[in-house]
Amino acid sequence: MKVAIVHDWLITYGGAERVLEEILKEYPQADLFALYDFLPAEKRGFILNKPVTTSFLQKFPWAKKKYRSYLPLMPLAVEQFDLSAYDLVISSSHAVAKGVITGPYQLHICMCYSPIRYAWDLTHQYLKESGLDRSLKGWVVKYFLHKMRMWDYRTANGVDQFIAISNYISQRILKFYRREATVIYPPVKVNDLELCLEKEDYYLTVSRMVPYKKIGLIVEAFAKMPDKKLVVIGDGPEFEKVKSKVASNVELLGYQPTSVLKKYMQKAKAFVFAAEEDFGILPVEAQACGTPVIAYGKGGVLETVINNKTGLFFYRQEVDDIIEAVNRFENMVPFDPEYIRQNALKFSVDRFHEHFKSFMADAIKKHHQNNYQEYKPSPSNLKFTKTHPTKSTDFEKVLSVK
Repeated sequence: MKVAIVHDWLITYGGAERVLEEILKEYPQADLFALYDFLPAEKRGFILNKPVTTSFLQKFPWAKKKYRSYLPLMPLAVEQFDLSAYDLVISSSHAVAKGVITGPYQLHICMCYSPIRYAWDLTHQYLKESGLDRSLKGWVVKYFLHKMRMWDYRTANGVDQFIAISNYISQRILKFYRREATVIYPPVKVNDLELCLEKEDYYLTVSRMVPYKKIGLIVEAFAKMPDKKLVVIGDGPEFEKVKSKVASNVELLGYQPTSVLKKYMQKAKAFVFAAEEDFGILPVEAQACGTPVIAYGKGGVLETVINNKTGLFFYRQEVDDIIEAVNRFENMVPFDPEYIRQNALKFSVDRFHEHFKSFMADAIKKHHQNNYQEYKPSPSNLKFTKTHPTKSTDFEKVLSVK
């Protein structure tokens, strides 16, 4: 089969790119498409150093840093990819990749990380966080998002089968697109992380610092618990805002290489996670180190953390709720690191490949049966009889195709 893989954009190596990396291992011969490709030469290994066909947005002014600003043009851009020569199209989509145009005899599988968050249920949250909930500019954005929802719903009909990265996302796909999805959990490189039985006296949180990750909320909570130490790793647009909330018991390390992150994750007393995530790779990685997770009990984390066995939940994104959860954690019987790691192994790279290969084999077989079986009309269905009186005796006959 001739295979095309369409990814939203190639800017960095994040969660969606980890999945893309493993899909490419299954289809190394595939051609790769993306709206943008700004990966540096030294970071192209995960796409097998493939050439990437990009959209017209690639050459727009300031596209490298302001690529999201061209969101209104992304539906048009993704529709310009000519995929008519491919038998199998896999869209790797959290934004617009699933909107590529395919024909009736092409099989289109969408690996859906999420329906477009800012166009659906998180619209009002994004508008408020961006200061666009009241201004005239905000009304323009609201109108555009209205049009985006219409386009997004329509293009869902061009997908033959959806894969969701969690049950949480499959529910969103059903809600917004009215389509069923098969859940295949993303690949987490748990085997690259070693179990650590000896923990030190600090809590850890790791994230890119953007509003919905709620790193500032965690820092505020620990500022009210001066007897408990928190280590924060990560950077991003909200770094300075988070820094302004840091107390003496909070250590803000910024970006750290994987080797340093791994050491802190292994030794932490617990990993604190306050975001509502589609899946959440970091909580799984923490568990792979034998580190329990204190998490906001909503989203994909409900499927990766076992309450009171590999971690515990709080149910409001509030400072007092995080404080209560940490105090509850300290009063519990110590968690078993070996049991915690065994739970993480369920989300391994090998498990992903096993499920993905099985799904694709079934999808291709079903598609072939539905579209390429020999057409044989049934004689019993091709029968004509007299319906009106006529002078001609020819119409008195019953005609049939034998």
